[in-house]
Amino acid sequence: MKSLINFLEAINEFAGRLFSWATVLMVVLICTEVILRYVFNRSLIWMVELEIYLFAFSFLLAAGYSFKHDKHVRVDLFYSNYSERKKAWINLLGGIFFLLPWCVISIIGCLKYANISWRIGEVSQQPGGLPAVYLLKYSIVLGFVLLLIQAIASILQSFLTISSKNELG
Repeated sequence: MKSLINFLEAINEFAGRLFSWATVLMVVLICTEVILRYVFNRSLIWMVELEIYLFAFSFLLAAGYSFKHDKHVRVDLFYSNYSERKKAWINLLGGIFFLLPWCVISIIGCLKYANISWRIGEVSQQPGGLPAVYLLKYSIVLGFVLLLIQAIASILQSFLTISSKNELG
């Protein structure tokens, strides 16, 4: 089971490292756009839209990576003081009853809209905008798939922690 967990986590490690570069590209693009706008009094719609795409890629496609490294948002009133086994129970139950269903519902719902967008060849409604809006919509689906993969890894890891023979704190 540990090798399966490692494999699932490796997927998000790769995705997180890859899509973190979207943030770097976004910063370069924003700096370029600011120079164009304020120095040359010119703005390009496709550049503004590409910034939105890159932000979405860096946020959505690195969500599983963030969850893997425990950098996600958590309301931590008591959790940090719990034993490893109690944390594992909370993570297991939260993953099964909240995170897994949310990911599956989101994937199904978003996939419907992404497929429609692809079938009609949806393009930006702005003149000079980007031609493939469906890429942005599919990135939402992929982001939830990556989060689902990490949720499964987290649930399996929690199960291993709970079922281990020695007390972990």
